[in-house]
Amino acid sequence: MHVKLRAASYGKCIVAGVVGFIGLQFWGDAAAQLAERLKTCAGCHGDAGNSTTEGVPSLAGQPRVFIETQLILFREGVRPQEPMNTLMRGVSDKEIIALAAYYATAKPAPATGRKDAARFKRGAAIVKQMQCGACHLADFRGREQMPRLAGQREEYLNAAMLAYRDNRRIGSDTMMNSVLYGVADADIKAIAHFLSHSR
Repeated sequence: MHVKLRAASYGKCIVAGVVGFIGLQFWGDAAAQLAERLKTCAGCHGDAGNSTTEGVPSLAGQPRVFIETQLILFREGVRPQEPMNTLMRGVSDKEIIALAAYYATAKPAPATGRKDAARFKRGAAIVKQMQCGACHLADFRGREQMPRLAGQREEYLNAAMLAYRDNRRIGSDTMMNSVLYGVADADIKAIAHFLSHSR
């Protein structure tokens, strides 16, 4: 994967941020190595985890436990998804904990794209009927192993829900397969639109 290199000052800012977020656990070479990993992550997931790449999810504000779990699943090959499996190969538990802490405390960026009032309203009604807030919380910020849905990229949410519904998402929570079973494409689009424009 080709990653656009950031300026040296950007790398220094990441090192400082990581040290602050992780509670002074990383120094010297370890901090520099973690900063390099974060620059690699930023190549797809955006600065501070706010993705601007179609099909790539934002990580900013995701629950720490959720990120840790997904990174371990990628590392162990339980959840097959390149390039994540290759990128996580050999990454230590300590580094995974540090990455998760960094992104969990990163501030999500405002939603992009035009909000369609009718689709948003329809999505809100479907989400209420399906009781999505019971697991992802009322404001959809997520908790523990349940991901943040609020403000996530719309096309990513749509694709992920279709994959759950059609039993094509391997290595993830199978509960979502049953939750979305039989939900129409149009309803999934409305849900994705609502969630992506929620805060």
